[in-house]
Amino acid sequence: MRGEAPYFGCIVGRVANRIRDGKFTLDGVQYSLPINNGPNSLHGGITGYDKVLWEVAEHSKGEIPSITFKYHSKDGEEGYPGNVSITATYSLHSPNTLKLEMEAVAENKPTPISLAQHTYWNLAGHNSGSILDHTAQIWAEHMTPLDPTSVPTGEIIPVKDSPFDFTTEYKIGARIDKVPGGYDHNYVLDLGEEINGLKRAVKLKDPSSGRVLNLWTNAPGMQFYTANYVDGVAGKSGAIYQKQSGVCLETQGFPNAINEPKFPSIVVRPGEKYNHTMVFEFSNES
Repeated sequence: MRGEAPYFGCIVGRVANRIRDGKFTLDGVQYSLPINNGPNSLHGGITGYDKVLWEVAEHSKGEIPSITFKYHSKDGEEGYPGNVSITATYSLHSPNTLKLEMEAVAENKPTPISLAQHTYWNLAGHNSGSILDHTAQIWAEHMTPLDPTSVPTGEIIPVKDSPFDFTTEYKIGARIDKVPGGYDHNYVLDLGEEINGLKRAVKLKDPSSGRVLNLWTNAPGMQFYTANYVDGVAGKSGAIYQKQSGVCLETQGFPNAINEPKFPSIVVRPGEKYNHTMVFEFSNES
């Protein structure tokens, strides 16, 4: 909707991205979720984790400054089964490295959990216009194509020789006109080298400033979203954010994975712990 800030800077869940028709079956029980994006349920429903109040669990000003937020999600919240305890810890491991660790424990029922961090990035700086001149390299040889309602069809297809191929550094806007509506697609992170349990996901660069963001994660997928639905959002210092004025790099479980047996499972059972880590490394190549 015009003027609304769509998930700016938020952690979204209980399940990020879209669930087809807002329905899924788990252990023989069918669950229905609020419909808030066409015929589907998006980012946890009408009152997802982006719209609830998290508490500060702890914070440290030590050698590695950090802050931990916590939230307790109740059984039946937005239609999801079971109580879930969630924490999100942001920490600065160097002046140029930000780490986010998201953890969740299913307390009493199996439930799907797939959290995502929904920051919009523009490395040229605040109120600097479009990101179409940014370049991106995505460590993914495959992606999940979409149906007309933006839910994956269940296929996993190669990106080679398509506008979705960012296996080498490419200007975001170079082929976006060949992607109806712009990029809003899940990439299968199957190429990156693994260091300390994390895979390289994406390198984003602003050629005008030379600023670079390298993102590492342990998630299997990443939604590459070029802010196609940002439309006249009022921002800080009087700025008005327009279409494609930022790009989201949402590492995640695959969208609609709860309904697609071929996709990596997002089900967490009682006593199990969900862990999703992201490391943002900033540098300059000017």
